[in-house]
Amino acid sequence: MELKLPDTGWTWGLCWFGVIVNLSVSVAAGYQVSSINAPAKLIQDWLCTVFVDRYGVQLTANALQIVWSVIVSTVLLGGIITSHFSGYIATIYGRKKSFLFCALLLTGGALCFLCCRAASSVELLLLGRLLVGLASGLTTGVIPMYLAEVSPIKLRGAMGVLCPLGLTTGVVVAQVASLEQALGTEEHWHYALGCFAVLNLFCYAFYFWIPESPKYLYSVKGDQAGSLRAIRKLFGRHTIGDDYIKLQMECANGQNSPSSQEDGQPQVNRSLWSVVRDPTLTLPLVLVCALQGGQQLSGINAVFFYSVSIFESVGFSSQAAKFANLGVGCLNLFASLFGPLLMARCNRRTLCLLSCSSCAIILFVLTLSIHFIHLIDWFSYVCIGTILLYIIFYQFGLGPIPFFIGSELFDLGPRPTAMALGSLSSWGCNFIVGMAFPTLQNIWGAFVFLPFSITCVLLTVLIKFYLPETRGKEVTDVVPKVAHGFRSRVKE
Repeated sequence: MELKLPDTGWTWGLCWFGVIVNLSVSVAAGYQVSSINAPAKLIQDWLCTVFVDRYGVQLTANALQIVWSVIVSTVLLGGIITSHFSGYIATIYGRKKSFLFCALLLTGGALCFLCCRAASSVELLLLGRLLVGLASGLTTGVIPMYLAEVSPIKLRGAMGVLCPLGLTTGVVVAQVASLEQALGTEEHWHYALGCFAVLNLFCYAFYFWIPESPKYLYSVKGDQAGSLRAIRKLFGRHTIGDDYIKLQMECANGQNSPSSQEDGQPQVNRSLWSVVRDPTLTLPLVLVCALQGGQQLSGINAVFFYSVSIFESVGFSSQAAKFANLGVGCLNLFASLFGPLLMARCNRRTLCLLSCSSCAIILFVLTLSIHFIHLIDWFSYVCIGTILLYIIFYQFGLGPIPFFIGSELFDLGPRPTAMALGSLSSWGCNFIVGMAFPTLQNIWGAFVFLPFSITCVLLTVLIKFYLPETRGKEVTDVVPKVAHGFRSRVKE
C-alpha cells in the first residue's frame, strides 16, 4: 500500500505542475521526433557538401542513404538505451531530478543542432540526435509515472495522458516550424531542428518550485516531512488541513513504511531481475510491454509516412500533400485533446477494447483500399477516410493509455522497473518499424499494413481477457487481480 493523496480535484498547483512538466520536456521530445522529416532533402544536400569539403568523399546515392539511416535511427537507439535505465534513474535520483536530466539532454541536443551547420560537422548532428534520443527514452519512461504519482485517484488518468498529449503537440509544432514558409529552408533548417530548446527554459525557471513526487519521498526516501511539503505545494495549505494529511500518512505508515517486507522483498528499489522473476508480476509486465510495444506495432508512424503519397494519389500536388499531412497531424492533436476528459469519465478497459478493435478493422480496410486504388477511382477517398478514422480511434485508447497504465497495475516498488521495460518495448518496436517498414513496403506493397492490423487484433484479445479495469481504483485493489499470471482472467 502506498500513500493516498488528498482527493481534492484540480488545484492551481497541480495544473501548473502539469503544464510546466509537459511544456519543458514532453512537447520538446515530441518536437524532435518530427522536425527532421520536412527538411530531410536539405539536410542530405548539406551532408554531401560536408563530406566533399571535409573528407574529400563524394557520397553515392546508396552511401547517402546509409548515412541518413544512421542519423535517423540514432534517436531510436538513444531511446532504447535510456528507456532501459529509466527505472534505475527514477529510483536512485528521484522523479524530479530525472525530469531535470530530460531537459538537460534536450538542451544539449538542441545546441548541437544549432552549431552543426556553422561548424560543418556531421558529428555534432549525430551527437545531437543521440542526446535527444536519450532524452526521449527517459521522458517516456519517467514523466508519465511522475505525473500519475502526484495525482489524486480520480485525476490519475487525466494527468497520465498529458505526456502523450505533449508529445503529439510537439509533433504538430515541428511540422509547422519545418515548413518552407517557416524555418524549413537551406539557411535555417538547423534552427528548425534546435529551436525547441526554448521550451526547456520552463524547467530551469520553475525547477525549484516543482515538488518531488510525494509518494516517492514518503515510500522510497522515508521523508514524511518532505512529502507533506510536496502535498502542500500541489494541493494548497488552505484546501487540505495539515491534520488530515498527517492522518493519511499515519494510516498508510503501518503498511507502507520503507522497511516493510513482502515475501522477503522490499517494497521499494526492486531490481530488474527480481521484477522479471516474480511470478505475481508476469501478467502486468506482459500487459505493459504488449500495450507499449503494440502502440508502435499498430502502425501509427507508418500511417503518417504513407499519408503523403495517398494525398498525392488523389491529385494533390507535392506541396499540397504536405499541408494535408499537416492537417492529419492537427487532427491527431485535436483528438488527443479529448484524452484527459475520456480518461476521467470512461473506463480504461472499454476505451482500449474500442480503440484496438476499431483500428484492426480500419487498417484492414486501408490495406484493401490501397491495393485496389488504381482499379477503382473513389478508393482514393476511402484511403483518406480510413486514415482519418484510424487517427481518431487510435487517440481514444491505444495512443494515451499505454503510457500510464503501468502506474495503475504496479505497486510503487516494482513500478519504475516495469515502466522502464514498457518504455524499452515501445522504443524497440519503434526501431523495428522504422527499419523494416520501407523494405517491407517495397516487397509487400499495400499488404505491409496487415501485420499492424493483426497486432491490433492480438491486443484486443489480450485486453478482453486479461486487462482489469483500473479507473478510480487503488493500486492495492488492482494488484491482486493480476497476481496469478494468465489464470487471472477478467470476470465480466
